[in-house]
Amino acid sequence: MPKGDMFASLWIRNYRLFFVGQVVSNVGTWMQRIAQDWLVFQLSGHDAVALGVAVALQFAPTVLLSLWAGVLADRADKRRLCIAVQSGIALQAGVLGLLDVSGAVGLWHVYVLCFVLGTFSALDVPARQAFVAEIVGDALIPNAVALNYSVFNLARIVGPAMAGFGITWVGTGWMFFANAVSTSAVVAGLALMEPGKLFRASAAGRAKGQVREGLRYVRGRRDLIAVLLLVFFVSTFGNTFATSLAVVAGNVFGTQADGYGLLSTLLAVGTFAGSLLSARRGTRSSPRVRVMLLAAAGFGAAEVVVSFMPTYVAFGIALVPVGLASVTFLNTALSLVQARCGPEMRGRVMGFYVLAQLGGYPAAGPMVGWMAEMFGGRSPLCIGGAVSIIAALACAAMLSRHGAIRSDLASR
Repeated sequence: MPKGDMFASLWIRNYRLFFVGQVVSNVGTWMQRIAQDWLVFQLSGHDAVALGVAVALQFAPTVLLSLWAGVLADRADKRRLCIAVQSGIALQAGVLGLLDVSGAVGLWHVYVLCFVLGTFSALDVPARQAFVAEIVGDALIPNAVALNYSVFNLARIVGPAMAGFGITWVGTGWMFFANAVSTSAVVAGLALMEPGKLFRASAAGRAKGQVREGLRYVRGRRDLIAVLLLVFFVSTFGNTFATSLAVVAGNVFGTQADGYGLLSTLLAVGTFAGSLLSARRGTRSSPRVRVMLLAAAGFGAAEVVVSFMPTYVAFGIALVPVGLASVTFLNTALSLVQARCGPEMRGRVMGFYVLAQLGGYPAAGPMVGWMAEMFGGRSPLCIGGAVSIIAALACAAMLSRHGAIRSDLASR
């Protein structure tokens, strides 16, 4: 394995299987996400609040289940757990596609299935994030995390564009079927892995108080608390594109589904570029606190700027640096959390990370819809960017008091 290789983790066969499955599945995921948003928009008469409710229902299970999902990830065979959860996600997509294609779908169907998908996702994310470390080992965690983001964001380029045109040609229902089929690639990759070549941590036994044990562990780590708080504020108030881009596309610039898909694609161009830069950085140095703080502040500033862009074209182009800063921040924050926690606690810590990143979404969806109706479709981006800048400054002050930034500089 060449030193500094941007694709270092791909030298590991198990990770290659995981990577290929993620490439296919994430395209389908983004196709479903765009189709679901547009279906809600159509069924509700372009109601931004209804779209926010759908987002809230999809992420509400994260608040309820992510900590327990982290415990489950520490106890269970993570590969088998991921196979079971991915199978459930495929079933959810197939049911929604059948309802849509048959013409029987109503808004309440979408709401219920958003909650079902959120339940599976709440179980999936901590297990999948912790499983990455088992696939590649501790030394390659930053590189593998960055490559995972590159897959996600490459799909974010291809998926929305395919969904935008696919919805125009054949309707939203077939996008859900496409996601159901694509998820089988993940299941196949997981099934073909060689379990004996995994870097497995000892599974935690069943015992009372394991969520409290994880809470005590995180509470005793001020560096983890600071990172998790920053992730919460940036994700909840700044990274609201699932709702805000649909509102801007439909209500500010008056475009259709293809216009919304193109904005999502332009955002993903930036996030994909940021993922590749992070993958290269992940083989040369450990994750840096300074990079995380600068990326969070830069993301907020870029989001404020994009909110004032006067035309659709200018708005779309300005989304590229927003995406680059966003994925640099998220990748570095996740790598820091993964690298700084013990392997026996990694599932539970990932549960806290998922709660920080996604737990605010149930409130953020309706909040963004309300702000868009009260202050205009651009306002959620401007306000979210300002909150991200303030959060980055507050986190920098907190980490500086505890010496985290000085130790970060000294380790260079």
